[in-house]
Amino acid sequence: MIARIRGKVLCIEEESLVVDVQGLGYELFCSANTMDQILPGDDVDLQVFTHVREEVLQLFGFIDRSEKSLFLSLCKVNGIGPKMAMQILSGARPEMIISWIDQGDVKALMKLPKLGKKKAEQLVLSLKGKLVMEEDAQSVLKLSPEKQDLKSALMNLGYNEEQVEGAIKEIGDFSGLENGIRKGLGILSAGL
Repeated sequence: MIARIRGKVLCIEEESLVVDVQGLGYELFCSANTMDQILPGDDVDLQVFTHVREEVLQLFGFIDRSEKSLFLSLCKVNGIGPKMAMQILSGARPEMIISWIDQGDVKALMKLPKLGKKKAEQLVLSLKGKLVMEEDAQSVLKLSPEKQDLKSALMNLGYNEEQVEGAIKEIGDFSGLENGIRKGLGILSAGL
């Protein structure tokens, strides 16, 4: 299964985008929230859910782990498949959807695309109190190209994503990749 895709956005359609990864174009269905943050030509690092059905393989892309986590929870509700879950995510920010479910706000949920009263009630019944908004580290998409290179270099040295992103925040601005690596290693080694 494909869990993550990193590459350059070739084109954006109404419900999907194509990401070039070393000459191979992957079509990913994405929520409006994700698509609003991406432009053709952007370098992206997207969380992915691979959906295999009969003879069809579909990829669903997410800007962060919290959006993917909510998507997976929505898909567990009877009668809600990946396409409908993606349409629900396109209707509001994940934290709002979680809040409405936890509050049992069926009327607010009914304003989401393709969600009638029965499905909204089913969401509340199935997921109320079970959803937690994950705290996401700063997305690669929001990092400058220099900081993306620095993140990649430090992660290749064996540090995990959370450690590296914390160090990059602490570094702030730097000139040149070598200087950034030196500062990053200083921060990371001090934190061990």
